[in-house]
Amino acid sequence: MTESTVIEVEHLSRLFGKFRAVDDISFSVTRGEIFGFLGANGAGKTTTIRILCGLLSPTSGKGRVLDIDIGKAPERVKPLLGYMSQKFSLYPDLTVSENLELYGGLYGLSSSRLAQRRAFAVEMAGLVGQEAVLCATLPLGFKQRLALGAALLHEPKLLFLDEPTAGVAPRARREFWTLIRSLASSGTTVFVTSHYMDEVENCDRIVLMSRGRIAALGTPTELKQGLVGRIVRIECGQEPARLARRLRAHEGVVDAQPFGSAIHLIVAPGLDPINHARKALAALEEQPRSVEVCQPTLEDVFISVVSGVAR
Repeated sequence: MTESTVIEVEHLSRLFGKFRAVDDISFSVTRGEIFGFLGANGAGKTTTIRILCGLLSPTSGKGRVLDIDIGKAPERVKPLLGYMSQKFSLYPDLTVSENLELYGGLYGLSSSRLAQRRAFAVEMAGLVGQEAVLCATLPLGFKQRLALGAALLHEPKLLFLDEPTAGVAPRARREFWTLIRSLASSGTTVFVTSHYMDEVENCDRIVLMSRGRIAALGTPTELKQGLVGRIVRIECGQEPARLARRLRAHEGVVDAQPFGSAIHLIVAPGLDPINHARKALAALEEQPRSVEVCQPTLEDVFISVVSGVAR
């Protein structure tokens, strides 16, 4: 484990009975990195986070977090981490200030230090002057910013965010990610899961999980380059969802998904994308407005990886 490495995992697995929730995964995360961990429900994301936080023991394999062996000394890891879950993790029947005082006490902060960090958290959350407001009455975006502030009270070097903006309005999500980028630029390592593909573009590197295994790992650009030349945008006018379903059944089509009034069609490797798309459309007696190769999105990459054909 190098000096700049914050997380290092080697052949990590976790079984629940005969079910492999995490299956022989290996990766590392460096200091100040925003590391995205993506996958469908049941892909193994949350189980991995729980192992790295010292809440679950691995069935096999090795892992070090902040240079601590999580298999041998998980209790040493917990106080050094910040963690924020998908669901609002503070107490709704306590005020903003009371929640922060509670968490500051749990983190063992002195009175003077807690006063400083509480002021930081309130300002970061945009809740100055509302310290006496019950958390239950706050809009979701402010609740999540406050939860982030609580997770940062003890100034952890490593922050885990598990679906932190689920259900949050788009503007609030953008503001939240501005905070995350600021934290990373100051040296905090951020390990984040999200199902919003536009958010994932903010990550320095991304792991795509499927059925407990790592299906792909790289920067957003690297992952998209694996699909360059294989994505066809079909402008089809009405009922793109219906046409996408029919196109998926055509040989050589990895997947087809509606994108507004258009369809993104993923063509199998080795096939001419335009010609193959036109043949598939002709077989269905469809006459689209246009057919052209387009640049892949991370959503295209995710769909292709889950289909087991990417790269």
